[in-house]
This record gives sequence, structure tokens and C-alpha cells, in this order.
Amino acid sequence: MIESAADAIADIPDGARLAVGGFGMCGVPAVLIGALYDAGTSDLEVVSNNAGVDGWGLGVLLGAGRLRRVVSSYVGENREFARQYLGGELEVELTPQGTLAERLRAGGSGIPAFFTVTGAGTQVADGGLPWKYDSSGNVEKSSPPKQKQSFDGKEAVLEHAIVADFGLVRAWKGDRHGNLVFRDTARNFNPLAAMAGRITVAEVEELVEPGEIHPNSVHLPGVFVHRVVPLTPEQAADKPIEKRTVRVAGAEEN
Repeated sequence: MIESAADAIADIPDGARLAVGGFGMCGVPAVLIGALYDAGTSDLEVVSNNAGVDGWGLGVLLGAGRLRRVVSSYVGENREFARQYLGGELEVELTPQGTLAERLRAGGSGIPAFFTVTGAGTQVADGGLPWKYDSSGNVEKSSPPKQKQSFDGKEAVLEHAIVADFGLVRAWKGDRHGNLVFRDTARNFNPLAAMAGRITVAEVEELVEPGEIHPNSVHLPGVFVHRVVPLTPEQAADKPIEKRTVRVAGAEEN
């Protein structure tokens, strides 16, 4: 166990590759991301489902110009992300969501690559997706074509596993041995990002003693987690809502 997020991420160098959990604004290791921002760490490559939103989550690092490259499956609703990508400031490798999840899982399982039918017959397989633009809006770097093979008459695409220097995740509950439990949809990409990290840091909302989590309740065993940071009640409660839908009090439902 490490008392502070600052100490937990102190050895993450400039230029590191990070696998970061979360989906939208759910289950995002925002405290660890904030510690990276405070440390001034830059030139980072981030592998995550999305790059946060303007001013929160990974959007904090993005807005400060600390990200060099992003491997992601969804990048919408982030104006700064679009500006940097189209302006030639950020390299982006878009990956189908299920493929991204499996690439992370494979990296954590020691599987170097796998074939999938997802993306077959598209630019995902054939190459040519713009990874980076120059400042004039011209494509500077494109995705390469991928190896293809037919299985039972269906074309499949070879995808390589992802292994990151560090994994950053957020859990609902954990012990100092690194056994983690994620709550509801906050599980999302967190276990996969943790598996893919050579060194994984978990911020936990509730720290319990070893043995308090029943083995059948463990979502991610401690073998994948190297550092545990307990959050304060205030940090644990800081969970912004991405989209809030309300109706006028007392209004009749249709």
C-alpha cells in the first residue's frame, strides 16, 4: 500500500506507455491522473477506451499537451481532442472497442497476437486510417495493412497484444495485496488495463484488510496489481456525471 497518489506514480517517466481504465467518466482513475498532471509528466502514450472529456480524467493531461499518442476506440465529445488530432499535435490509433479490450487482455495473458473477424474488409484491415495529420491538415502517418487469414471461409485480421509500461485503474474496494472489486459498470476496462500494465497502480475507494474480500468476489486478483492507493472519502465521492437527464418536478410522464 502507498499512502499518496504522488508517490505511487513518481517513477512514471516522460514518454511512458500507460493503460488506463474507465469508460466515459465511469471508473476513471482520476486521482492518479491528477497526480501525473501535478508531477508534470509528459510525452505520454495512453491506451484507453476514450480520452476523457474536456477538463476531466485524461482530458486534464490532454488539455495540458502532455499526450503524444492515444490508442482508443471512442474519441467523440472532446473538442480539445479533435482540435489536437486534426491540427497535427496528437497521433491517434482508433481501434474497434472489442478488439481494444482483447488486445489488453491478451497482453496481460501472455498472448502476443490473435485473429479476429472484426475489421475484416475495412480500413482497419487494409490500412490507410489517418493516425496523424500535419499542421496543414494533410495525412502524415497512416495505419499499415494487417495480416489476414481465412478461417472456415471467413477472413480474419491479425491484431497484436498491448503491453503497457504502467496500468492505472480505479476500484470500488481493494486490500493491500491488490485484490480488487469493481462496482457495476465501473468494472469496464479497468481489469483489462490492470492486466496489461507491467506495473499496475490501483486507486481504491475503500481499503479493507486481506481476507475481508471473499475469494469468489474478487474481480481482479492481486497478482496483477503492484501498488494500492487508498482514496480519501472526498476523493472517492468525486464522480461527475457525464450527461444528466431530468424532468420538471411534478410533471406528468407520457
